Amino acid sequence: MSPLGWVVVAAIAFVGSHFLLSHPLRAPVTRALGERGFFGLYLLTAWATLIWLGWAYATMPPETPLWPVGDGLWIVGTVLMYVASVLLIGSFARNPAFPTRPGTPPPTDVPEPRGVFSVTRHPMMWAFALWGVTHMLVMPIPSNLVLAGAIAVLALVGAALQDRKKEAQQPERWRAWEAKTSYWPFAAIAAGRTRFTPAGVVPVLGGLALWLAATWAHIPLTGWPAGVWKWIGG
Repeated sequence: MSPLGWVVVAAIAFVGSHFLLSHPLRAPVTRALGERGFFGLYLLTAWATLIWLGWAYATMPPETPLWPVGDGLWIVGTVLMYVASVLLIGSFARNPAFPTRPGTPPPTDVPEPRGVFSVTRHPMMWAFALWGVTHMLVMPIPSNLVLAGAIAVLALVGAALQDRKKEAQQPERWRAWEAKTSYWPFAAIAAGRTRFTPAGVVPVLGGLALWLAATWAHIPLTGWPAGVWKWIGG
């Protein structure tokens, strides 16, 4: 098998194992191993397939970019990564999608969507998807398109499957949350089902700090600057 073929196989294993364990296999595995056993197997599988994907990607021979990357694409990618950083930081505030601890019943309240949740009910997943899209835009080599594309698919398909699972687990509560929010960014606002409600400066400033730190980290980790550091002498 070619080196790129191994990246593809590892990416399928990484994404596929997440979907299988999170959905059709979760109930039978939990019955067999218990909650702790399931989470242990889930984490072990996630890390093993992620390490495999990283190894396959790292051992790729030099590749030719599929399209030229100029300042225009870098500007688009830089802006998208800031948006992703704000979505990620904002997603930690009262996220109804976070799993509860084993044995703890889910909350019964349905909060009003504020901040990033008034944009989309899956801000964390869209943050990961934007990360994937950005890295595909500015690093268009085949192996990176597979890796970053796998992250984007895992995030967006996973968000849709999460909705289905929550609807089954908490039908009244989650459908009430869905009625106030949207899967697609800004769709609920455009439909008049909610309005954008700022949630303070933490997502904005926290996102800015994360964005600056993460893009700067490309310099020591990869040897080339990313984000604004490309233009300010990183």
